[in-house]
Formats: sequence, C-alpha cells, structure tokens
Amino acid sequence: MGIVLKQSFKNTLFIYLGFLIGGINTLFLYTRFLEDEYYGLVTFLLSTSNILMPLIALGVHHTIIKFYSSYFTKIEQDKFLSSVLFLPLLVAIPMGYFGNLFYEEISDYLSINNPIIKNYTFVIYLIAFTCAYFEVFYAWARVQFHSVFGNVLKELWNRVVVMLLLFAVFFKWISKEEFIYYLTGFYFLRMFVMMVYAFYLYFPKFTFSRPDNFAEIFRFSLYIIMAGSAGAIILDIDKFMIPGKEAIQQAAYYSVAVFIGSFIEAPSRAMMNILQPLTSKTLNEENHTEVASLYKKSSINLLLISGLFFVLINANVNQLFNLLPQQYAGGELVVFMISFVKMYNGFLGNNGAIINNSQYYKITLPYSFMMAISVYALNWLFYYKLEMGTDGLALATLIVIFFANTGKILFVKRKFSMNPFTYKSWLMIGIIMGIYVLFTFWDFPFHSLYIWKVPVHQMINILLKSILITILYLYLVMKLNISDEITKLSKRFYK
Repeated sequence: MGIVLKQSFKNTLFIYLGFLIGGINTLFLYTRFLEDEYYGLVTFLLSTSNILMPLIALGVHHTIIKFYSSYFTKIEQDKFLSSVLFLPLLVAIPMGYFGNLFYEEISDYLSINNPIIKNYTFVIYLIAFTCAYFEVFYAWARVQFHSVFGNVLKELWNRVVVMLLLFAVFFKWISKEEFIYYLTGFYFLRMFVMMVYAFYLYFPKFTFSRPDNFAEIFRFSLYIIMAGSAGAIILDIDKFMIPGKEAIQQAAYYSVAVFIGSFIEAPSRAMMNILQPLTSKTLNEENHTEVASLYKKSSINLLLISGLFFVLINANVNQLFNLLPQQYAGGELVVFMISFVKMYNGFLGNNGAIINNSQYYKITLPYSFMMAISVYALNWLFYYKLEMGTDGLALATLIVIFFANTGKILFVKRKFSMNPFTYKSWLMIGIIMGIYVLFTFWDFPFHSLYIWKVPVHQMINILLKSILITILYLYLVMKLNISDEITKLSKRFYK
C-alpha cells in the first residue's frame, strides 16, 4: 500500500482542494452570480455530456488500465497503445455527423419544456468528446503510475476555470451566454494539456500492427462501453430528467444538495486513481494474496475517512442550507441519502477494480444495465407518479446502489473467496453510527449573530461541532487501532 498511500494522499489533497473550490462555486458563486435558469442549464448540459461520454470513449480508458500491464516489452506496449488510441473516433465521428444532420430534431426534443436548452445542445457533444479523450490520456498516465498531475487537471482545472468565469460574469466582462462557450473551450484546452503530459511520460512508436489479442481487447471495450454508459445513466439520469417535468432551475437546486452529499467521495476517487492499475497488475500476475490485502485495506481506510465526512456533513447540514439563498433550502434528506450511498461506495474499496480487471468483467454489462433500468423505473415512479420531488430521485439512487453494492460484495466473495470485512469494519460502523446520533440532533445555542448580513452564528456552530466530532472520531479510531496505515502515519507525527 506504500505507493497507494503516497499518491492517494497527494490526490486526496488536490481532490479536496477541488471540492473546496467547487463548494465555493456551488454554494456561493453559482447561486449569486449566475441566474438560477443558467445554473440549471449548465447542470443539465454537463450531466447529459456525462451520460454521452462513455459511449464516445468506447471504454478505451478502462481497456488501457486492464491490458497495459499484461505486455512486457516496448514493442508489445506500442502496438497496444497505437491500436486503442484512435478507437473512440469510430464512435465520435459518426455521432458528430448524425448529431449535426438531425440537430434541429434533437434540440427541439430536449428543449420542449425549457426552450433555453435549444441553442446550447451542441455543447453536450463537444464536452462529451473532450472528456472522453481526457480520460483516455489520463489512463495512459495512470498505467505509468503517475496519477497526480492528471488528478489536478480532473479535480482542479474545471473548478478553477468556473470560478474565474463566474467572477468574469459578475464584473460583466462576459455575458451569461458566453460563460457556457468559454467553459466549453477550456474543456478542450484541458484535453490537450493531458495529451501532452501523457506523451511526455511515454511516447510510443506508432504502428499499424495490432497486438495478438486485439480481438479480446475490442470485445472488452465493447462490454465496458455498454456497462459504462449504463453506469453514467445511474449517476446523471436524475439531473437529466428534471427539465422534462419542471423548470430547469430545479436542476440547480437539486445539484447543490447532491454536491454536498457527494463531498465524502473524494478519498475514494483519490485512492482508486492508483488502486485500479495496481489491482490490474496484481491480477495479471495472479497474486491473489495481494489483491485480497488491497481489498481489505482499501475498504477499512475508505470507510474510516468517508465515515468522518458523512458525520461532519449530516451533523451540520441544517446550518449549511441556512447559508444559502432561500430557494435552495429543503435538501437535507437528499444530502443524507446521497452521502450514505457515497460512504457505502467507499466501503467497497477496490471491489469494482477487482471485477473489471478480472476474467469476470463481462458480468458488469448485465449488472449495469439492470441498475440503469431500475434507477430509471424508480425515478419515474417516485418523481413522476408519486410526486415525491427530488427526494424521490435521491431515494431511487439510494435503493439501486445499495442493492447493487451488496451484490458486488457477494459476487467477489463467491468468485474470489474475498470479502472486505474484518472485525474492525464493525467497530468502524459502530463509531460512525454512535457519533452521528450523538451530534446530529442538537446545535450550539448561537442565534442571530450577523456581520455584514452574513449569518456568523451558523458558521460558528459548524466550526465548533466539526472540531468536537473530529477530535472524538480520531481518538476512537486511534484507541481501537482501526487502521494500521492511519496508526503508522500518526506515529510519524508524534515521534
């Protein structure tokens, strides 16, 4: 876990810095500098491009992670990289052609209830294309075990750009319409920067020769593209469906609650950047003992960190919403459900990497399709039929991902005789539940303290509760020696 912890620590810092900047953007700048209609429009465009991106990428970023470490000579590696680099164009070029040919029909359909979407429909394809090739070059760097720079581009670049553009809108240097065009341009620039860095790390000798197992590579890509597309539907279909029923502003209100709940996934994203290629390498080497070790260690460490942020967020969620404009209030239940899902995702550790990089990767296709159909059906039931509002969208996500994650644990247990559980897992769950109950249902008695119309009493409450929660949480973690890695890290600071 040495290389994992070292790069994961750096990645976590950049991811949380990105979340901090994203939090400022989401909670304060978007909500005040950009009209709710345009904020909802940006949310819709980005969510829809996220659904489209896996289809354009053709699963190549996952293919690179899975197969690269199975080649041991430069000639073999160059054949492999040369053969997969241009595969996304097989989808991107026809999609762009037919999208242009039927642009009016597509844009009219998407903008039935919200006409503002019509003039920006083409942005969906452009951002999806740039994100697809960004992920390809990011995977290129990750298989060289250099994930930090790509992580900076992924987590910081867009958020810093958005912050600068929002200030440009505030000072009237650009219009709200130009905001979207400039943002699209910076997505292209990020893709090119990642490409240059990937080629700097490893520049292959391009060849038309294909690797001997190219048929297997192509089959894997087709499976992953369909599974990835289904996975993207699970993550973003809710924000895509909102403009079909309500004003597009509602997508903005919902996205704020989802962002707050998603804050805890940063450690998982950081660790998985390096765990995926490492898991692939150990599986290719048939080192199942190391895979099992990575499984348990990643699970307990991610549960530990995710659990802390789960408690911090939900214990302070009322104060967080009181800091926002009134129209964004009422998302506390959404935050709880989304944050619970993200914590459960963290508990799985490298479970997904084990499945995707093993001989059983084909199971991801029917599994993902089943999840996509389920989340769409439940969204339709809760949101459209039962009129549960955005709480229904979050509940659909919670139900589907909870049962899907449980199924993944059982699958790995059956096929690999591995599970993420140790007795420390149950201790950790007990700590999380206990501190959540202890701190969630009360607040410090500070009221009506304002400085320049800023509700300082809410901030003081958040700060004091967060300090108490963190001290008690870390004390129990250290006292019970929940994580060997965290204990060793703490001893380095207390020598």
